[in-house]
Amino acid sequence: MDSVLHLVAGFTLDFSSLPQQLVNGLVIGAIYALIALGYTMVYGVLRLINFAHGEVFMLGAYTALLTSYTMGFTPELVKKGVMQGHPLTSSPFNLVILILASMAVCAVIGAVIEFLAYRPMRNQSRIAALITAIGVSLFLQYGGQLFLPANPPPSVVQEVNPFQGVINHSFRKAVIAQDGSVTSPAIELTVTQGKVIMLVTVVVLMGLLTYLVMYTRAGRAMRAASHDFDSASLMGVNVNRVVTFTFMLGSALAGAGAMMLATFEGTPLQPFYGLLPGVKAFVAAVLGGIGNIPGAVLGGIVMGLAETLVVWLGFSQYKDAVAFVILIFVLLLKPGGLLGSDKVEKV
Repeated sequence: MDSVLHLVAGFTLDFSSLPQQLVNGLVIGAIYALIALGYTMVYGVLRLINFAHGEVFMLGAYTALLTSYTMGFTPELVKKGVMQGHPLTSSPFNLVILILASMAVCAVIGAVIEFLAYRPMRNQSRIAALITAIGVSLFLQYGGQLFLPANPPPSVVQEVNPFQGVINHSFRKAVIAQDGSVTSPAIELTVTQGKVIMLVTVVVLMGLLTYLVMYTRAGRAMRAASHDFDSASLMGVNVNRVVTFTFMLGSALAGAGAMMLATFEGTPLQPFYGLLPGVKAFVAAVLGGIGNIPGAVLGGIVMGLAETLVVWLGFSQYKDAVAFVILIFVLLLKPGGLLGSDKVEKV
């Protein structure tokens, strides 16, 4: 016990901030899970890793930005005070419009990418499809620099979000000091209303996705194509329609995650906005078992918690590297992921 206390004291861990970090990890993990579902659904049907999925996420964030501009929430008008007292400023329907716009645009983009880039490569080798996916990703990243505002990086103005308040909760928990004494300072837990909305929205979307996949005709067709693509086609399933629908569904979920991250977190946007979240979501999908929908959710949550625990340990500069460390360990120890199959496939 003493050695454990010395180890804890050596790292100067602040246990009072742990609940806050876990909540933050849960929220960002839910967003990763939402993006990871796009990777895992496409892979489940086509055995294709859609590396352009992160760029669809980026376009979803820009759609939220441009939609907010269309509604009048431009930095110039906000700075002049034009939006102050405006009915739209306090309307929750702003968020509904933004998320529906992002989901719709991303769904269309996903269908266009599938039709123009991936469908012609469907009967080609997997490496050809993989190179195509990387090419589409680079095309969207660098092509976006030509027509998307990026300098200086814009962000969705805070005025579009009427839920800017915070929810505070205070409780007490014993803390072991370096000298071994035990104190019990108050632990403050602060969660913004935006993060609560993000978490609830992700849970609702995942519930709808589960219902769609398990209890609808379209979901049965997706599961049939995922089980055996050719046999499903012979049994009368329109596989082209299933694939397009799968791309649209995964892209729409990425659009929802992008809108929430851009709006509630206010992060600046640029054409490489989706690169890092896309990579982390891909690792989350691999961690959970790519092709497995519950696995993608589990992987996303684990990724989010791991990232924030690294920050809590005092290594915030390495929080992005934890994704690659997890990927290496997964590939070495359990290539099929936590809930996936251990069957080895060549790409």
